[in-house]
Amino acid sequence: MAHIEIDGRQVEVKDGSTVMDAARQAGIYIPHFCYHKKLSIAANCRMCLVQVEKAPKPLPACATPVTDGMKVFTRSESAIRAQKGVMEFLLINHPLDCPICDQGGECQLQDLAVGYGEVASRYQEEKRVVSNKELGPLISTDMTRCIHCTRCVRFGQEIAGIMELGQAGRGEHSEIMPFVERTVNSELSGNMIDLCPVGALTSKPFRYSARSWELTRRASVSPHDSLGANLAVQVKGNRVYRVVPRENEAVNECWLSDKDRFSYEGLNSAQRLTQPMMKRHGEWQECSWQTALEYVANGLKRIRDDHGAAQIGALATPHSTLEELYLLQKFMRGIGSGNVDHRTRQSDFRLDGALQGAPWLGQSIAVLAEVKSALVIGSTLRKDHPLLAQRLRQAVKAGAELNLVNPVDDDLLTKVANKLIVAPNDLVNALSQVLKALAELKQTAVPQALAGVSVSSAATAMAASLSAAPTATVLLGNLAQHHPRYSELHGLAQEIARLSGATLGVLGEAANSVGACLAGAVPYAGPLGKDVSAGMNAAEMLATPRLAYVLLNTEIELDSHDPQQAMQAMEHAELVVALSAYRHQALNYADVLLPIAPFTETSGTFINTEGRAQSFNAVVKPQGDARPAWKVMRVLGNMFNLNGFDYNSSEDVRAEILAAGATSLHEACNNQLQSVVLGDAAVAVASGVQRIAEVPIYQADAVVRRADSLQCSHDGAAPDAVMNGALLRQLQVEDGAMVVVHQGGGSAVMRARRDDTLPLGCARVAVGHPLTAALGSMFGEIVVEKA
Repeated sequence: MAHIEIDGRQVEVKDGSTVMDAARQAGIYIPHFCYHKKLSIAANCRMCLVQVEKAPKPLPACATPVTDGMKVFTRSESAIRAQKGVMEFLLINHPLDCPICDQGGECQLQDLAVGYGEVASRYQEEKRVVSNKELGPLISTDMTRCIHCTRCVRFGQEIAGIMELGQAGRGEHSEIMPFVERTVNSELSGNMIDLCPVGALTSKPFRYSARSWELTRRASVSPHDSLGANLAVQVKGNRVYRVVPRENEAVNECWLSDKDRFSYEGLNSAQRLTQPMMKRHGEWQECSWQTALEYVANGLKRIRDDHGAAQIGALATPHSTLEELYLLQKFMRGIGSGNVDHRTRQSDFRLDGALQGAPWLGQSIAVLAEVKSALVIGSTLRKDHPLLAQRLRQAVKAGAELNLVNPVDDDLLTKVANKLIVAPNDLVNALSQVLKALAELKQTAVPQALAGVSVSSAATAMAASLSAAPTATVLLGNLAQHHPRYSELHGLAQEIARLSGATLGVLGEAANSVGACLAGAVPYAGPLGKDVSAGMNAAEMLATPRLAYVLLNTEIELDSHDPQQAMQAMEHAELVVALSAYRHQALNYADVLLPIAPFTETSGTFINTEGRAQSFNAVVKPQGDARPAWKVMRVLGNMFNLNGFDYNSSEDVRAEILAAGATSLHEACNNQLQSVVLGDAAVAVASGVQRIAEVPIYQADAVVRRADSLQCSHDGAAPDAVMNGALLRQLQVEDGAMVVVHQGGGSAVMRARRDDTLPLGCARVAVGHPLTAALGSMFGEIVVEKA
């Protein structure tokens, strides 16, 4: 520790700290532009110049290390004179257009110019003008305002993992620009807007729509991925205008993914459903809530009384709140049906009843940045979990080894130490290799099921990496959970974690994936694992169609493992009730549409992948006649005269959930299987082209699908049929040509694209997108032919 004096205050700081760190610790503000606590030191703005005793000239606080006995003066005449001099130089070329600048009112330069600027400028020459750069649909540029702090450049290099912006030229001719006129396509690019201390980089969707002082800031939580990022939602006139990060070091630090930041556009979509609707004589008509709910209640009672409650099924998404999912399962079980599930994209349910608790990350989110070895199974981390990928990126920079078993080899923007890129039907074999190599390394008995497995050098290297690391983690991603042999992948991952001493984690698909299990929205367990009569899982409900379906927040034609099967089930049903915030394809198969409020218009709770419960309130009133889904479920419960549906608020519902079991939330989370049975590790022979299906980053849920700016981005483009060059030649298809993809009875016309990193005999064809909604199962054989 070092003892220094700042402005007369004695401060004790760690060795290696800077004067800026010491000042922040003491609560003393030093003006700055280029310094940011999460970025490396650049010391190029010089605004943080301070006087240090015995130093011949002012020194930059951000780059000056502390020494024992140092005396620092941040407000001395010398320091103030230096800071004012820097401000004068910064304003020489900066345009005086604050009234039309989108950063006005929240501009760091504007604020500091009040304290350190002069009334008039001594500069009489012409100011320089810099041409604006086209960075895509999310970031707008006014580069003449740039002060070259290089925060955006350093963010790309150090946090996002890709240097999309750089600084060219010297002195007055310096410019921040993209490389070779490319746009910025990082899934974290919006953070550059927050980092920019002036109006050079601003939000293109928000541009010229409101002033910062007109906006009310309200706290919320993102529903889109497993992190549950903390949001500050900015509102004007009952409309969401902008979303920025709310700092929480334990969850999202001070960052947001673009999906969390820009998806708010979907909240104001023209497709919003604002009035209950019923189909009468084949025509959709708006109606009152009472009419719609009476129709639903009477229809469900008729089917239950005539055919049994087992003919009623409920399907939801984990983007729904804890309270909504709890009341959905309580209602279903109250009317006698255990058919309730939120895992609509899952196909293998053999783990139901075998898991000892709700699947979760197995550790805190913050720990991921400190692990020394990680094995990621079945996940394109950057797209599935952008901020968790960022944590692992920091771990790799600190010396960790990242290992990957996956069907695709996308650039994770970090060093991957070892990888096995294999076809979907080879995933079990690949993971078996790692387990066998680990057993041999630990000199323990090799399981009988793995006796015939041939171990590759990559698998041996992965086993050594996990075994040698003092802290390690094994993570099962989205693709692994959607895989037809997920139970075996989970069992293998558990054994790998046990033998290597690693932590086993399951990366949830949405912000409330853990909460959905804890709420009892699964057919095999009630709230917090309480014993219940088992019902049908999502796959069974769709493979053996029910006469009635209650759909909560799900667009089943896009959110299911097999869209063809899902649509056939909907068409077979006598009654389909869709609780949705949007008019969607349910207009073709539903009988009743009930308008429910998205996350900004309701209160509730999300339990994220680390088991952290985060509650939030509505930030705006529901549009039109939309109602929070928990209130709709409460009324339906009352119409069936069910006990325990007298709630006055979502807080009452949450209190009942937490009191449903004696265990705490973390005690109810457990990835361990009661017994591990390893299946056949032999590679299944595929006669046709194997499909690799992933959910595109901006098609994950109903809200983000309707965010226009995200859909105009690189990741929002229509999906291609991606194959390696050998398969393209075999099919006699040119790279960039149009092809027809057939699966089951459906087809899709797509553009073929070459990617030689894909396994032989595989085609990457996305799921969850309208273009591919006519196709079948996420994994299986498809036929690709010239258009």
